[in-house]
Amino acid sequence: MNDLPSDAEIARINAEHLISTPLRPADLLFVFGGRYGVDEVIAAAVDLWQRRFFRHAIVSGGATQGIARTECAVIKQGMVEGGVPAELILEEHRATNTGENVLFSLPVIDAALGRRNVTSVICLGKICTARRYPMTLHRHWPEVDKMLVTINPFAAPVERWHTDPAFRQRVLEEWRKIEPYRAKGFIADWP
Repeated sequence: MNDLPSDAEIARINAEHLISTPLRPADLLFVFGGRYGVDEVIAAAVDLWQRRFFRHAIVSGGATQGIARTECAVIKQGMVEGGVPAELILEEHRATNTGENVLFSLPVIDAALGRRNVTSVICLGKICTARRYPMTLHRHWPEVDKMLVTINPFAAPVERWHTDPAFRQRVLEEWRKIEPYRAKGFIADWP
């Protein structure tokens, strides 16, 4: 799947998928787990905390790739070591994909904070998945205002994603999930 995208496809992916949003302080930071780019995700979460961009966080991610320690446990530990107070970080330890991140986290958020008390969320995850994070959240929690921060765990800069074979493969895989996921109702259009 290392096929080269056309210039038009590159431009469309850049404009529609590999996005971030303007930031303002939010009630909740939603950290989408993963095994790749963990250090960058932790650093971004700690930076957002130090700049006072969130009051609470939820880290979502289960045991994946045969590793017993959950993605949540690894990321939360790094956030706490970076100075985020442990008691402000909610935990979700079962999710193995983006849909589960949202579905399994919403009851945790509701029990701890009350979803009605959360009006804004910053989604944090890898650039290759980018807009699918808030689109998934929007499908299940449309009333909350969503912002997006992404990290780039690849060697190439984001604007050169198509020149790095691994980066290109991941972006194209994620980009090609958008329409089928929308058709199946897994995600919803999000501005």
